[in-house]
Order: sequence, then structure tokens, then C-alpha cells
Amino acid sequence: MALTNPPRAGGRYGTAAGTGALAAFLLVAVCGSPAYVGWAAGTDPTSAGGWFLQLLAWPAWRFDGGDASGGLLVANLRAVLLVILAVVFLYLLPATQVARVQGSASQFFSGWAAYVLAGGFASLLAAFLGPDPALLTAIQSAGTGATYGFLSGWIVGTASLGGRA
Repeated sequence: MALTNPPRAGGRYGTAAGTGALAAFLLVAVCGSPAYVGWAAGTDPTSAGGWFLQLLAWPAWRFDGGDASGGLLVANLRAVLLVILAVVFLYLLPATQVARVQGSASQFFSGWAAYVLAGGFASLLAAFLGPDPALLTAIQSAGTGATYGFLSGWIVGTASLGGRA
């Protein structure tokens, strides 16, 4: 009896963590882009659809860093940390061990949970590494990041279903 699962034939498909990481990168790259952020700002925040579209723009990044917020790196730190931490958590969470069945719910929830954790930790770290670090601001920011991850992480979780365990 082998201690590990044998490698599967048909390496055309990526792993659950890999497809989830790609989805996290695309979510931040597209929905955090200046064009999307500007478009989402024009939606009605009192409607559910408009509020959700603005929520997707939370990890906003930009090319110009010429304001008083600390420059380009600080402005984009949250988005960069979100992608990096999402990849780390997708690979660290036990999706490969608990997802023995292809397309199981554990892959979905593992991808979703990884994005929630990544959103909270990225926001917390970005607040501490920013120009005016404060504990209250960091904790509030972590709550906002975890809320973003919870309400948009289903996208990453769904993408994780597309890969093998």
C-alpha cells in the first residue's frame, strides 16, 4: 500500500490550489484595476448589485503614486499581499489531503477560506506597513479585508473546483 496517492494521468489540468491562485490573481488584476474601480464607483451603493461591484474593487491598485499616502508601493501593497497570501494559503490549506474526490465541496470551501484569510491578513499587514500604522486601524482594516474575502472568496473557491486535488 502506497503512503501517497499515485500521480494522475492527464496532466492537462492544474491543481486545485493552482487554479484558485490564478482566479485570485485575475480577480485582483481585473476588479482592482483603475478602470474597474472608476466604473464601479459610478454604481448605486444602495443597491445590492452596486454594493457588490464596489466591494469587488476593494483591493484597488494603481500606477500613479504621487499622493501623500506613501507612494506607489504603499498604494499597491494591499493588492500585492492579497495575491501572495492567497497563493500561500491555497497551498497550505489541506485541500490536497481532504479533497480525495474530484470536485468535492472541500476544494470549494478550502479555496474560499484561503481567500478570506488572505483578505484579512493582507489588509492587516498593509495597515501595519503603511505610512501611519495604528493598532485600531489595522484591526478595522483586517475586518474589512475578511469581509471582502468572505463575500468574494466563492469565486476562488469555485475556481478551485476546476483543478485536481
